[in-house]
Amino acid sequence: MTMPRAPADVAVCLMGPTATGKTDLAIALADRLPLGLISVDSAMVYRHLDIGSGKPAPEVLARYPHRLVDIREPWEQYSAGDFAADATEAIREVGASGRIPLLVGGTFLYFRGVVQGLADLPAASPALRAELDARAAREGWPALHAELAGFDPAAAARIGVTDRQRIQRALEVRLLTGQPISTLQGRPRAGERGRFFRIGLVPGDRQALAERIARRFRRMLDRGFLTEVERLLSLPEMHADRPALRAVGYRQLARFVGGDCTRAEAERQALAATRQLAKRQLTWLRREECDLWLDMEADDLPGSLERAIRGALPRMQYQP
Repeated sequence: MTMPRAPADVAVCLMGPTATGKTDLAIALADRLPLGLISVDSAMVYRHLDIGSGKPAPEVLARYPHRLVDIREPWEQYSAGDFAADATEAIREVGASGRIPLLVGGTFLYFRGVVQGLADLPAASPALRAELDARAAREGWPALHAELAGFDPAAAARIGVTDRQRIQRALEVRLLTGQPISTLQGRPRAGERGRFFRIGLVPGDRQALAERIARRFRRMLDRGFLTEVERLLSLPEMHADRPALRAVGYRQLARFVGGDCTRAEAERQALAATRQLAKRQLTWLRREECDLWLDMEADDLPGSLERAIRGALPRMQYQP
């Protein structure tokens, strides 16, 4: 079958919660179609975060290169805005080479930034963040969350009471702009960039996904996830508050390495946090206007997806 040539601003998005098999499906699809794979994962951007991020093995990446993997050191900041710029350029480069850009991952803020554009928010203020961290050390993050709820109940409703990073950002935006972050995020954005065929990979059975998450986490531990966290924390530039160690699983195991809990407690917390992450990802995904929904356990997923993409490309290419 002849493959339609995709224009440079067309991309396919394969989105789904953790442990649904997105990466394996993308790799299987790359054997069937001329794809350029682009990772959409806030942990895989960091070097040294290999096991716990679910990053493909080096030999797999050598055969199936993924753009936007291993592009930052684990102590460096990397924002959704950074990703949107990098991914937009990657889409252009892949499309210009005559291949189909396939964005694959589960970081939905990154997907939204590429597809819809991001709200115009102020840059981070290190001094202000240090002040907020000092307040949290005295009062606790739940107290700062309660303060956020007083002036921005919409943001507080979707941010957990111990979600340090998001509470801090919401308070920072309020202090820098005088406006609630939910107001700024709700303003009309620029029109959709390019043309995107969005696929949602979802669990038909929530229990099946929970079991997959548990098996996957056990395999990570067996492969040396804890040792990976220990090595990360041994790097001179690293400590527990560095950006990469906010990732689910890493954050909890780092608490054990730091002596703040037992190993069993850290493992229980990491598994629970991963399940909560999957729940949040499903909530995000339900809000997306996907062109195709696929059950993660359906038969012949690569074949179904190949046919769908082949059928969608002509419509995307000639859309007025």
